[in-house]
Amino acid sequence: MAFMKPLPKDLHPELEKDFAIFEDILGFVPNSLLTMQRRPDIVKGFGVLTKAVMSPDGDVDLGFKRLLAHFASRAAGCQYCEAHSLVAAKIHGISDEKLEQIWDYKTSNLYTDAERVALDYALAAGSVPNDVDQDLMDKMRQHWTEDQIVEILGAICLYGFLNRWNDSMATELEEAPTEMGQKILSKGGWDGKRHK
Repeated sequence: MAFMKPLPKDLHPELEKDFAIFEDILGFVPNSLLTMQRRPDIVKGFGVLTKAVMSPDGDVDLGFKRLLAHFASRAAGCQYCEAHSLVAAKIHGISDEKLEQIWDYKTSNLYTDAERVALDYALAAGSVPNDVDQDLMDKMRQHWTEDQIVEILGAICLYGFLNRWNDSMATELEEAPTEMGQKILSKGGWDGKRHK
């Protein structure tokens, strides 16, 4: 059960454009933002950051940025964000086949060497304590430019905020991410509950 109840979407009409950002990403306004709107400026600020990090004008594929977010959330143990990020990955072009092999990314031929090292980086950067070391950064530089690494880390850090928010609020998972989690993530131990 959530520690705070989400507020109605239409409570703050001035947030309509901010909520629209997330409807484009997920197909709905997440409960996290409906709770967050108790402080509308936080929603607005988070919307600005999300637009900057998840810009379609970047050098890193939008769907792949959502996979990075998934791995950072996995490292943090936030099951809410693990499921949300996969819904967004699918909406932004990641195939069902690739999603179904997410637990096997190290060996699946659907993932490139560049993707594998970036996903390893997301796990390391999302861990507490942080596990990014020189060896991993050297591997990143073999596949990604500095601009791309900044963009990759932006996606990881964006979800770092959400991981803390949703686990601290025990945010209730919505229907679409629950279904995604049950379909894809449950075979890896995901149960949709707040991590222990």
